Amino acid sequence: MANRLAHETSPYLLQHADNPVDWWPWSAEAFEEARRRDVPVLLSVGYSSCHWCHVMAHESFEDDATAALVNENFVAVKVDREERPDVDAVYMEAVQAATGQGGWPMTVFLTPDAAPFYFGTYFPPEPRHGMPSFPEVLEGVKGAWADRRDEVGEVAERIVKDLAGRSLAYGGDGVPGEEELAQALLGLTREYDATHGGFGGAPKFPPSMTLEFLLRHHARTGSEGALQMAADTCEAMARGGIYDQLGGGFARYAVDRAWVVPHFEKMLYDNALLCRAYAHLWKATGSDLARRVALETADFLVRELRTHEGGFASALDADSDDGTGKHVEGAFYVWTPAQLTEVLGAEDAALAAAHYGVTEDGTFEQGSSVLQLPQEAGPADADRIASIAARLLAAREERERPGRDDKVVAAWNGLAIAALAETGALFDRPDLVERATEAADLLVRVHMDESARLTRTSKDGRAGTNDGVLEDYADVAEGFLALAAVTGEGAWLDFAGFLLDLVIDRFTAEGGALYDTAHDAEALIRRPQDPTDNAAPSGWTAAAGALLSYAAHTGSDTHRAAAEGALGVVKALGPRAPRFIGWGLAVSEALLDGPREIAVVGASGDEAFRELRRTALQATAPGAVLAFGAPDSEEFPLLRDRPLVAGGPAAYVCRHFTCDAPVTDPDALRRKL
Repeated sequence: MANRLAHETSPYLLQHADNPVDWWPWSAEAFEEARRRDVPVLLSVGYSSCHWCHVMAHESFEDDATAALVNENFVAVKVDREERPDVDAVYMEAVQAATGQGGWPMTVFLTPDAAPFYFGTYFPPEPRHGMPSFPEVLEGVKGAWADRRDEVGEVAERIVKDLAGRSLAYGGDGVPGEEELAQALLGLTREYDATHGGFGGAPKFPPSMTLEFLLRHHARTGSEGALQMAADTCEAMARGGIYDQLGGGFARYAVDRAWVVPHFEKMLYDNALLCRAYAHLWKATGSDLARRVALETADFLVRELRTHEGGFASALDADSDDGTGKHVEGAFYVWTPAQLTEVLGAEDAALAAAHYGVTEDGTFEQGSSVLQLPQEAGPADADRIASIAARLLAAREERERPGRDDKVVAAWNGLAIAALAETGALFDRPDLVERATEAADLLVRVHMDESARLTRTSKDGRAGTNDGVLEDYADVAEGFLALAAVTGEGAWLDFAGFLLDLVIDRFTAEGGALYDTAHDAEALIRRPQDPTDNAAPSGWTAAAGALLSYAAHTGSDTHRAAAEGALGVVKALGPRAPRFIGWGLAVSEALLDGPREIAVVGASGDEAFRELRRTALQATAPGAVLAFGAPDSEEFPLLRDRPLVAGGPAAYVCRHFTCDAPVTDPDALRRKL
């Protein structure tokens, strides 16, 4: 029989709808049931492309005996962390505080008042590596609840109290200045891996937001070291196994320092952020590799993650059928020399193996290799390599595809809209701008109500039931602002303004600090508040960036003050932990630079107008905002009182409340930006 998850929109919850465990979704009713039965709650949090979540589901939640033990003694609640980042954040903080580590699947036992008292992540079906088995854990918690209830209550109370005392007072200290940003750069230099690019050791994650800081810092100060770190890291990742050499797009992270073996899941947010970072690297250097990777990643997003409704799906699984009926990590992506020969014939297979670093021993499991690009093909081989890549990609399409998590997450779609809009505009790919616009239309139509409040997720065009959190408002606003700049449609600026007004009204604390959930959101054991940038920008720093851009477009003091209030946290954390506040540092660079406000006026059919607009789009000035259109157009505040010059198109550049004389020559404009 199906359990209560059968009607959910989350693909992860639907994967558990036929478990013998009698799952509940996160709801007040589940906790009422625990109170009625006087049993603890078993909270299990994961997401659909999480490898160990699948393993634990298969071993324990699909096992009748284990399920009977759960059903008899607990109310079992399943949460998709991507749908409820607030629930995930609050309990993950408790897990990390109690055990010193965290991760998914996350397994937490709660009182019927939602207070946590016992924690873990993955538990095996029988004891191994010093870990107790999941049935042993269930029996232990059941015993503690029956015989030592007072103790359980005290532990829960202490944890809740400890968490409640952790609110952040990082606001009001003023904004980060030259000194903090220079210290942050120094800190990054110390953690930089000069051999392989990137920061820190294994596992190694793509540092997309840190790259944006380095590129902006170089643009503002001319620091060659910052540009070198960004360019070398981007090249190392693009040549590594973390990048899909046949289909484009990046895997979640590399398990080694040299980017060779990825954890194969592909996430929407990583690819959106990296697509944009490579496009910005191209603006700084003109690198062919940066242009190629930005476009291939954009094409991957559209080809493999776009949904029927025009939004973008959350993720592709790491695992798929290896052809023998077994689900194996990376099966879709890896190759053996024999498989190359089968597709290409002996001669081309030998060239392919040399070109992509495929060895007899293999770089991955069972003698298979992850494709890399140790060096570019010589001009003589370029056509032959292109033919090899096309044949391998066609052969790969015949393999069983990894599963796709089809839910549309508002925040991550905002990031994708920004990436596709900018990449399309920079490389003259109007189709990509079109895809960005369709995704934005979906967000307005399905995710936004008449008061501009956002729903976090949708699936198959149907809105989910969970309210948007701060990152949804911030990243969607960021996407709309990028779309406004490349389409010249002021409606997107207006929509961004509605969302950012709600950020100011519903998420802001005293002194400019921000909360992850709205003032009127469901009360959890603590109100989540995390300013650090991890896999994607935190809601906090993303909001600071969008508020600053909106203020530059409109001249709104309220929005600029809110951005500056939020950046107090970067002043505190930037010098100490620069790797974990990369987007905050990037926004701070924009603040120090102005940011610059560019208005380009002219007639849309005029070639000189198009040339000025194109030059403005290529500006490397940190966080520069662009409005273009007819003189005195009502579309954008920046176009008001901006006449043509001698009857022809002109560009106006302002910053820090002062404006330069208008220019009509693209080279003169380029020098200003």
